[in-house]
Parts: sequence; C-alpha cells; structure tokens
Amino acid sequence: MASDSPTHSDPHLNVGVPERVISVVGGVLLAAYGLSRRSPAGALVALVGGVLAYRGATGHSHLYGALRLSTAGTLDSESASIPHHRGIKVEKSVTINRPPEEVYAFWRQFENLPRFMDHLESVTTSGDGGRSHWVAKGPAGKSVTWDAEIINEQENALIAWRSLPGADVDNAGSVRFEAAPGGRGTEVRVVLEYDPPGGMLGAAVARLFGEEPTRQVEDDLRRLKQVLETGDIPTASDS
Repeated sequence: MASDSPTHSDPHLNVGVPERVISVVGGVLLAAYGLSRRSPAGALVALVGGVLAYRGATGHSHLYGALRLSTAGTLDSESASIPHHRGIKVEKSVTINRPPEEVYAFWRQFENLPRFMDHLESVTTSGDGGRSHWVAKGPAGKSVTWDAEIINEQENALIAWRSLPGADVDNAGSVRFEAAPGGRGTEVRVVLEYDPPGGMLGAAVARLFGEEPTRQVEDDLRRLKQVLETGDIPTASDS
C-alpha cells in the first residue's frame, strides 16, 4: 500500500544517482562543445550543458520539483510496490448519494471498475478472491497488464492493494468508504501511487501534454458517482 508520509534523508534531492552521473558527464560535454562554437547558438548549448551539470552535481531538478517527481527514492518496506518519491501519487475523493455498503460492494466486484475507469480495459479476479489481473490502455495504443493482490480489507470500509512482481505498471493504493456527514451518502477517498510506463520522464511528458493523473482519477470518480446515483453508464462524450 502506498505510504501517506514518504520520507527521505534529504527532500531537496530528487534525481537518482544514475541520472546524476549522466547529467554531469553530458552537461560538461555539451558545455565544452558549445563554448568551442563561439556563436550565439553555441552559447545556448553551453548554457544547457551547464544546467545539466548543475542538476547532476546538486541532485536537484527544478522541472522534477515543479512536477512533484523524483528518481531518488528507496524502498521503505517489504510490502511496498514502489520506492518512496519515485512514483506518481494521487489522492482524490467524491461524495456519492448511496450507503457505504452499496458503494463498497460495487467497487469490490472488480469487474465493475472498467465501467467508470476510462483507462481500464478489463479486470479479472482469480478464484481465491484476493488476486486479480488488470489490462489497461497504454502508450501508443498498446495495452499494459499487471496482477494485483489485496493487502488490507475491511468490509464496507476499506480496500488496499499492491501490484505483484512483473507488472508493466507498478502500483499500490487504497480506497476508503466512509459515511458522509448529514446522511449525504458515502465519501469515497482514493489514494493511488504508481510508476508509469516510461518512468519519470514519461510521466513528466504526460503531465506537460495534459494527461494529468489527478484529473484522470477525478474524472473516474465523477463517472462512478453517475453510475451509482443514476444507473447511467457514462460515454466518452460525458467525460
């Protein structure tokens, strides 16, 4: 299950050792090449090289910081699927005008999830009830798959899971079902952490081009609310 309070010896560090080495070497070479050109274009190349070298020397990327990304994580426990600060973390909630036991039962039937999670193609549960096989839409029209297991469950209240070794997308998270104040139904709170295909660079590019995981989860929860409150199955035009 994804940790809600990740820790690191130095929170300023957000670039892993392999990237730091590559950044320093590549940055020095770029800077040397740019300076040798003795032109405005060469000066720009040298500037980029200097930024890369600084990134590697300090272990800090301003771009990663702005996007809340890091490759400098370490595993926190044997139960973790994703190193601290390495994955994308999302936390969203929605209030649904249905009792907790009904919302829990619908979610717990994992085959229902593709009905409101737009990125999912299918979820198949195994005989023991604790493991499942997931197929999702991946980059460039390809599918990605993983197997997951439930690591904590409280009937009508909580489902927590993690992906198993060999997953195309390492992920872990939890969903809580709590009675909303004033008898307004159920507050559904999702905490999700995952390491997307293509690693942190791929996640950064996805965010820059608008495929923001927080927005995806928010849209999924909105569709869940529609399905449970109205019985309608949302279409692409509803998104």
